Amino acid sequence: MVLRWSWLMLHFLFLRDVMSKNVSIYKAQASALEAHAAPNCKVLVVANPANTNALILKEFAPSIPERNVTCLTRLDHNRALGQISERLNVQVSDVKNVIIWGNHSSTQYPDVNHATVKTSSGEKPVCELVADDAWLNGEFITTVQQRGAAIIKARKLSSALSAASSACDHIRDWVLGTPEGTFVSMGVYSDGSYGVPAGLIYSFPVTCSGGEWKIVQGLPIDEFSRKKMDATAQELSEEKALAYSCLE
Repeated sequence: MVLRWSWLMLHFLFLRDVMSKNVSIYKAQASALEAHAAPNCKVLVVANPANTNALILKEFAPSIPERNVTCLTRLDHNRALGQISERLNVQVSDVKNVIIWGNHSSTQYPDVNHATVKTSSGEKPVCELVADDAWLNGEFITTVQQRGAAIIKARKLSSALSAASSACDHIRDWVLGTPEGTFVSMGVYSDGSYGVPAGLIYSFPVTCSGGEWKIVQGLPIDEFSRKKMDATAQELSEEKALAYSCLE
């Protein structure tokens, strides 16, 4: 018990140190944007912890609308598309509407309950074609969650080029719009949709049009998904509290 408590304290102090440095960096970035950027500029935060870094930046650049500050979860979204395309031996472009819920971290929830694949006989649900709930609720999720760490372990380098490509995808869809019937994942400011606490930067399914994003509403959420979505929201709430404590 004493050893576990000591480990938790060291882990907390490490996280607080990292968060303290991030708060300083993103306060400075926000100040620069506040002083020199156009108020209607669009901001995409990539550096981790991306969601909370974006939240800090938003707090200290008040003239930039909260809708214009986002974080990157498109890399995770693209990885989820890739895992499904590989499993079903189809083109990545034939898979759509996977969702990354929550934090760009190992608690993120890759969700395929609303995803489809284009086939010769029309669009078919991913869950129906895969027909393996154990894989979808297990290996698929952990593979997407841990893909970044796996790449670093294998290459001794981060997946910087993949992140850059995903950032281009994010901005392209945000500015030019998403195709009809297609949604993508973006870390955006929560308005309370799907029971996610307002005031977090949380990854939702969105559609884009006219340079604006909109959270897709009304998707049914099963019990398994609800627990996963709540767990990643809890982590983001804890990160937010830690970040704010570093301002004191």
